[in-house]
Amino acid sequence: MEKKNKKKLYKNFRIKLKYLSNKNGFLGIDNKFNFKEKAIIVPFGLEKTVSYGGGTRNGPKEIIKASHQVELYDEELSCEPYKKIGIKTLKPFKIDKNIKKALNKISNINKEILDKKLFPMTLGGEHSITPGCIFPFTKKYKNICLLHFDAHADLRQSYNGEKFSHASAIRRCLDYKNVSLISFGIRNISESEILFLKKNSSRINIFWAKDKKKWNLSKFKKLIKNKTVYLTFDVDGLDSSIMPATGTPEPGGLLWDETLDIIRIAAKNSKIVGADINELSPIKGFNSYNFLVAKLAYKILSYKFLY
Repeated sequence: MEKKNKKKLYKNFRIKLKYLSNKNGFLGIDNKFNFKEKAIIVPFGLEKTVSYGGGTRNGPKEIIKASHQVELYDEELSCEPYKKIGIKTLKPFKIDKNIKKALNKISNINKEILDKKLFPMTLGGEHSITPGCIFPFTKKYKNICLLHFDAHADLRQSYNGEKFSHASAIRRCLDYKNVSLISFGIRNISESEILFLKKNSSRINIFWAKDKKKWNLSKFKKLIKNKTVYLTFDVDGLDSSIMPATGTPEPGGLLWDETLDIIRIAAKNSKIVGADINELSPIKGFNSYNFLVAKLAYKILSYKFLY
């Protein structure tokens, strides 16, 4: 992205942060419980460029609703992590119809959260949110490693004539020269993306889904060691047998335990400074998929703050 386009797309303006009550927010915590927050859940159901199945606009509210059923005690960590973290949930924002304005808004929301020295976790919405989410991090930190879970590389220059498409989300993040990339679960990529990948191999590491049985997580540990990390999780990175509730499902993906193994390594060996989870398209009557994403969000926060 050219410098003049950056300035045009991301204009700073103040965002007033208004919170849902504990009971109505993420995890549905009793309103009587008081804590100093460290993490902020940002519902942002942007849906502008979906190319197959729709419904991502409903993702955030269904994740929050399902989170009320997530057990607060974590048997792995032997505690109720939310008490040690402090989690508040923002009231949903009106999302602009123009995708550039929408990305500018989420950028300013995250900037406001970072200015308060808090950790933002955005619940999308489609994956096109990520370049907006990450922009204030590219200004705050000298270097950012983007830890990316996805079925798709999302490295297209544009898709269907839109350079801010969900299929171009990671390419837009790499427009910033201080961003490097580690991707897990990729199993869908175009020829043009392969060419871009080869030209930028020094900045990009991909753990291909086809090689899952041979993944060397010791290599990943070395790659991520002491990095400042922004985590972006497209739920279609999960295998379609456990996550069909997404617009572009792909077989051959990540399962639950191996996903947590990767995030655990990142949390123990790097500094995770922000995150987003996106591309949930809820299916009426199948709440287990919404629940899975809610539990994933809680796990990411728990690992971030307790490891």
